[in-house]
Amino acid sequence: MNETGSVRTHFADRASTYDRSSSWCTDDALGELMLSAAEPRPGDSVLDVACGTGLVSRLFAGRVRRLVGVDITPEMAEQARGTLDELVIAPAEKLPFGDGTFDIVVCRQGIQFMTLPDAVREMVRVTRPGGRIVLTHLCAYGDDDREEYFEILRLRNPARRHFFRPGDVEALLAGAGCDPVRSERYVSVEDVDVWSDNGAIGEDAREAIRDRYGRASPAFRARHAVAETNGRITDHMLFVVASGTRV
Repeated sequence: MNETGSVRTHFADRASTYDRSSSWCTDDALGELMLSAAEPRPGDSVLDVACGTGLVSRLFAGRVRRLVGVDITPEMAEQARGTLDELVIAPAEKLPFGDGTFDIVVCRQGIQFMTLPDAVREMVRVTRPGGRIVLTHLCAYGDDDREEYFEILRLRNPARRHFFRPGDVEALLAGAGCDPVRSERYVSVEDVDVWSDNGAIGEDAREAIRDRYGRASPAFRARHAVAETNGRITDHMLFVVASGTRV
């Protein structure tokens, strides 16, 4: 199976439970950060890349003139159809839109599965000059937690291709032709048992995740404020909301 097929299969397996698979999925505060970065106006045309079930699209519904979603997994994307003006099944690396089509392009938790920097360059290409691109993504806090955290993320999402630290997502936007580039940080508190129960991995992988937390280094536990209460593990996960303006 090629990499695109692997990602599609992973999310087809997660389609029925995706919206409740993480606290951040429906976190209003994280959504408001994205809206603040995008600065949508009533006349804007917005593209939601890797739109999934439409959680991000719903943030923009009723606020803009046109809302388009693109994804490679029909089982996920069909759930977004009622929110969108148009749904397109296509890869982010080859967006079927002309240069400068959209005022705003957004992507949350998608670029980890894409060919980079190609996909981000495509997002910038289809954004008009002066338009905004907003990328929101989980990141390690820094070098002192990256190896342990990336191993946990790999266990949860075996289709994942990329792992990020603060600065990495911003660099992708800058390298694709955005200036200025800005970012905000947001911490989401996740119940690890809920977060790992995504429908696409087995109990062996979930147990391996628990094991990684159980023997995590003091530096990791401090960075993530890991807590264990009545057998439940919580992790304070870092998001970077990066926004860039197409030159």
